[in-house]
Amino acid sequence: MEWQLVIDCREPSRLVGFWAEALRYRPQPPPDGHATWRDWYLSIGIPPDELGDGDCLDRLEDPTGAGPRIWFQPVPEPKSMKNRLHIDLKVGGGRAVPLPERRSRVDAEATRLVDLGARVLGGMDAPENDHYSVQLADPEGNEFCVV
Repeated sequence: MEWQLVIDCREPSRLVGFWAEALRYRPQPPPDGHATWRDWYLSIGIPPDELGDGDCLDRLEDPTGAGPRIWFQPVPEPKSMKNRLHIDLKVGGGRAVPLPERRSRVDAEATRLVDLGARVLGGMDAPENDHYSVQLADPEGNEFCVV
């Protein structure tokens, strides 16, 4: 079975840019024979008024082929509540790595993501549980964690 992650959003191209950098993914090229995703959508009968302006840059893929594809589905409404599903970016190395080193790795990645447009929402620093993470939001407010 194949699967992809779908993220509802108002501005797909904005999130494609952010998440491509955040995940080290790349925009997925349109199917063969089509210059843009917009051309492909039109070729399968999607009405132009459903596509908005632009080239419909709305998909990412893992360049290694290991991770799932991500489709940023345009929706008219803004995000209004906490996510029921979120992404964890695992950069700390797990419990085999000493907590101070994990904290340093997590903080460095969180800083990189803030520089890309994320916003820090909070963190979890529980030395008694040997855990450290930072919760962030992408440019449209979707929560995710760096652990």
